[in-house]
Amino acid sequence: MDIQGTIEEIVAMVAPLTSYGEVASYIPSLGRVPPENFGMCVAMADGAVYGAGDWQKPFSIQSISKVFSLALVMSYDYDSIWVRVAREPSGNPFNSMVQLEADNGVPRNPFINAGALVVTDRLLSLTGDAAASVRGLLRKESGNPTVDIDPVAAASEAEHGHRNAAMAHFLASYGNLENPVGLVLENYFNQCALEMSCEDLARASRFLSRDGVSSGGTPFLMPDQSKRVNAVMLTCGTYDAAGEFAYRVGLPGKSGVGGGIVAIVPGRCSITVWGPSLDSNGNSLAGIAALSELTTRTGWSVF
Repeated sequence: MDIQGTIEEIVAMVAPLTSYGEVASYIPSLGRVPPENFGMCVAMADGAVYGAGDWQKPFSIQSISKVFSLALVMSYDYDSIWVRVAREPSGNPFNSMVQLEADNGVPRNPFINAGALVVTDRLLSLTGDAAASVRGLLRKESGNPTVDIDPVAAASEAEHGHRNAAMAHFLASYGNLENPVGLVLENYFNQCALEMSCEDLARASRFLSRDGVSSGGTPFLMPDQSKRVNAVMLTCGTYDAAGEFAYRVGLPGKSGVGGGIVAIVPGRCSITVWGPSLDSNGNSLAGIAALSELTTRTGWSVF
């Protein structure tokens, strides 16, 4: 299979879609990103990497960071996090507070904001610096020691993060935070403000296509843990559109409002796309189209 030629064709095909949708303007630093950007990268489990378009241009990974914070907590703490966070699709927007009270302060899954705050809190307890731990993992797995937090994006999120602050206080009121609210929020905003390229992210997420085996060839996660992270990505990773993503793409995936999406083909590769123009659910419009086309052409689907 000519993977390089295939992704070049797909990038050219979906380019017109970047003029539709909207960038995430509610975070000012993201609202200034040109919507016509688009990149795609495929990192094979055995090492080969292919890319096209703006695949080496850094962008704000936002909620994609939640995959890595969850993986880190599981690597330290096995499966104990599931006492504090459920594993079910929410059926509500990623920043909704509707279910928290009904569910007694236990978020529906680790990829909505409330759930990610709990995971960040646990990682903070385990490491002393959750955001730095996520950054360290991403640097190691991507092989790029320059991966870092964009302080402008972090400050922008903190300034406009009233709903996240409300969620954190609500979680604390139910005893579901171990650390001070302000410290949890700081770490959460910083990890979301990490900047990476499609290539960086595809390389960094490759352990999920290799049963948890890290870039150095040693186990980072146990195979059953890697399987479970992928399962939660499939059912909960694309906000309130996980069913549509499974239908169109057929892979575990995690999106971010910066326009990135990571998708995993277990046993074969990891894939990253980036297109900052979003659909009504907060997912990259061109990115989903590109992933759909790729899995259709290649047959790379868990279904």
